[in-house]
Amino acid sequence: MPPVSNIGKLLNEEQELAIVNMVIADNEMKLKDIQSRVVEDNLVFGNIAAISITSISRTLAKHRVQMKQLYKVPFERNSERIKELRRQYVQRVMELEANQVPHEMIYVDEVGFKLAKRRRRGRNIIGKRATVTVPGQRGANITMCAAISNNGALLNKCTCQYVITWDNVAFHHSRAVTAWFDAHPRMMSLFVAPYSPFLNPIEEFFSAWRWKVFDHRPQDQMSLLDAMDAACQDITAEHCQGWIRYTKIFFPRCLAREDIRCDLDENMWPNAEDRAD
Repeated sequence: MPPVSNIGKLLNEEQELAIVNMVIADNEMKLKDIQSRVVEDNLVFGNIAAISITSISRTLAKHRVQMKQLYKVPFERNSERIKELRRQYVQRVMELEANQVPHEMIYVDEVGFKLAKRRRRGRNIIGKRATVTVPGQRGANITMCAAISNNGALLNKCTCQYVITWDNVAFHHSRAVTAWFDAHPRMMSLFVAPYSPFLNPIEEFFSAWRWKVFDHRPQDQMSLLDAMDAACQDITAEHCQGWIRYTKIFFPRCLAREDIRCDLDENMWPNAEDRAD
């Protein structure tokens, strides 16, 4: 009986998955690099003497691999030290939440606003540029310190213990700040682990706040301040509660000391059927 011909299918399933795994291991890998790896690998690809860029591209597309914008991850972000600090932070938050004395978590950070900032994408008919009017004078940038809690962006008085949750900038460790906390026993400081903005819901607040500010189209510094105040009123306690809940999605991974490469969930569609383009 003559052998069955396999003309038309250069790669078997194992080899296709090996190519996909190359990309998963190195998201920056170019098609030419994959081509070289395939030709040089005599173990998995021993029967492949040559392969075209088109075949590699077709194989990746078949397995739902496509070109994306690279998300830069600092080397230190997932070091053992940082992962341990994340674990300790989450452990401390859980201890405070389980404490008999109620604690109000207050998330604090600073954010900068530029008067000339606008959305980068817009719409117009084909053949016409999409334009937006901005102030001729950029003006000085404005830096604002903001805080949110489970009650929203504006804090109300209560009799509980306040926990100020913020990042590790040097100023937060200064003598003046330390002395202030010593003088206010109802306040305690809790530092988010470095390279872990996903554990501070204030980052989500800033993202929403910025665009709400520029939807008011401020034209000078005073109108920018007014727009910042007006946009703050647009954000509800329910928004803040949702952002706080979202940070807790990362708690199990922090406790397990897993690598967290993105501030958002890396696996956007765990099931391909859930994707809606």
